[in-house]
Amino acid sequence: MATVARHPSTSRPRAVLYRMATPSHICPFGLKARHLLHARGYAVEDHVLATREEQDAFKRRYDVATTPQAFIDGERVGGYDDLRRFFGRPVPGRDETSYVPILAVFATTALLALAASVAAFGTPWTARAGEWFVGFSMAVLAMLKLQDIERFSTMFLGYDLLARRWVPYAYLYPFAEALAGVLMAAGRLGWLAVPVALFIGTVGAASVVKAVYIDGRALRCACVGGASPVPLGFLSLTENLLMVAMAAWMIAR
Repeated sequence: MATVARHPSTSRPRAVLYRMATPSHICPFGLKARHLLHARGYAVEDHVLATREEQDAFKRRYDVATTPQAFIDGERVGGYDDLRRFFGRPVPGRDETSYVPILAVFATTALLALAASVAAFGTPWTARAGEWFVGFSMAVLAMLKLQDIERFSTMFLGYDLLARRWVPYAYLYPFAEALAGVLMAAGRLGWLAVPVALFIGTVGAASVVKAVYIDGRALRCACVGGASPVPLGFLSLTENLLMVAMAAWMIAR
């Protein structure tokens, strides 16, 4: 039936894995399942289902709808998510909220800002690094929104006060954020960057406060794009306040 790669005799616990791998497609979840079993110390008997006929025959035999399928101690555990649960690892839900995307953006742009400061001044601890951090963050967040502006605008309209009154603002917002971020990173055309950042940051902050802290609504933030799992709240407010603070800093200096 299937191509089988067997491990030699070993004292390690044994698992059997059936996964799809055809000339045109190798199932990524099968590779993840195999890696997870190896990482947990299992010797894996790896059955590669190389044709559609082999896959269909396997599914009929075990009455399953998908592959991969893992077996431990003769009992079927299931697919990759089932394996993670079996080993006590978390399995994020499809609709589960998470701060990871926005934290990843801020961590990356902070490191970029510090790296740029080292390249330019020989030290990461400069005021310019702070300016670059805000500018880079705005530009990256705008880029994520622009990847699918329709999905972003739909989510944005759920809470932004100005966009609700004038729908085109939901489409203009990421372009304005990108423009202000790039100009702030360059330290040029402050007469344009400052009012743009002040305006979108102030409206954004007011919208978050109204939706979350006054109306008590549980929403997702469009800050990292229309497919964002980030909950609307503190970090969303922080994004807008950073714009306002950066604009104020540019005025002061």
